[in-house]
Amino acid sequence: MLEKLNILEQKYEELSRQLSDFASIDQQSKYRVAAKAHAELQDIVDLYRKLKKTFKNIAETGRFLEEERDEDLVLLAREELKNLQEVKARIEQELQLLLLPKDPNDQKNIVLEIRAGTGGGEATLFCQEIFRMYWRYAERKGWKVEVVSSNPSAVGGLKEIIAMIEGRGVYSRLKYEGGVHRVQRVPATETQGRVHTSAVTVAILPEAEEVEIKIESKDLRIDKYCSSGPGGQSVNTTYSAVRITHIPSGEVVTCQDEKSQHKNKAKAMKVLRSRLHNRATLEQQSEIDNFRKSLVGTGDRSEKIRTYNFPQNRVTDHRLGLTLHQLEQVLQGALGSLLDALIAADRAKTLEDKKFA
Repeated sequence: MLEKLNILEQKYEELSRQLSDFASIDQQSKYRVAAKAHAELQDIVDLYRKLKKTFKNIAETGRFLEEERDEDLVLLAREELKNLQEVKARIEQELQLLLLPKDPNDQKNIVLEIRAGTGGGEATLFCQEIFRMYWRYAERKGWKVEVVSSNPSAVGGLKEIIAMIEGRGVYSRLKYEGGVHRVQRVPATETQGRVHTSAVTVAILPEAEEVEIKIESKDLRIDKYCSSGPGGQSVNTTYSAVRITHIPSGEVVTCQDEKSQHKNKAKAMKVLRSRLHNRATLEQQSEIDNFRKSLVGTGDRSEKIRTYNFPQNRVTDHRLGLTLHQLEQVLQGALGSLLDALIAADRAKTLEDKKFA
């Protein structure tokens, strides 16, 4: 590890020199590439330099203990050495995490798909609440949310909603949210106070770039139609809505959120690319390793990952066995502690696997 860290530090120093060389306007593209690589190495190099300083302090304290005869000073030095060893172990663990292979999708935007499952109208109401939960979390993070399509229910909920969330590290934070989210509560229409169980499915798809998924125009059927629902005359009387069918796979994407047919088509194509990319990724990974059947689960839509219990004010993540009695806060977008725990568990599992590999 130290040899690798030394190489990374040299690369960091070389990039620092390059940044001063790429100052002219005609070299801005080179500057951006170097600046991005420089920023990615910053945390690792800072920790490595802190580790080298700790090594130096440990060596100096060790020499002091060999030469010193004063018992009080020796006791103080031993305590200092113990603290330095703990600091060294903590830095080494942090560096191991930073050196783990990065998920290439971590910095990508996502396509969020939520669909009502078992539970009828109550499930559609919960679908709407889960979408609001992610929307509010996105607001806290400064991310942008754009609805691609939605299908309202008769009781005021949502049968389905598809949205794009854009921002720094969106996928890295939300990639563990895919699966079945279950709600337990007394519906407003329940006259005898019985608790009902409903569910929604959540899919988190990293946004695919055009270069990653090539879609031939001959493989597409594009239908244009008038949008339905609220939006005013300009939306409901013009052919602005778009339905795109990818003939080889059978994937169908609709978008009618924008007044512009061009914008609706662009959004629908982003969703289609992401679905096809996700399908290809799952097929490839299932051949290799059953796609993350570890502590944080597969993220498959059929897997129950979390329960929201209203009578007990409880949210339980079944992959971690973690329970929070903060239901209202979580539904208001306070997802940080749950997501942090999932990320920490995934890193710990990855480190353990690496150790025994």
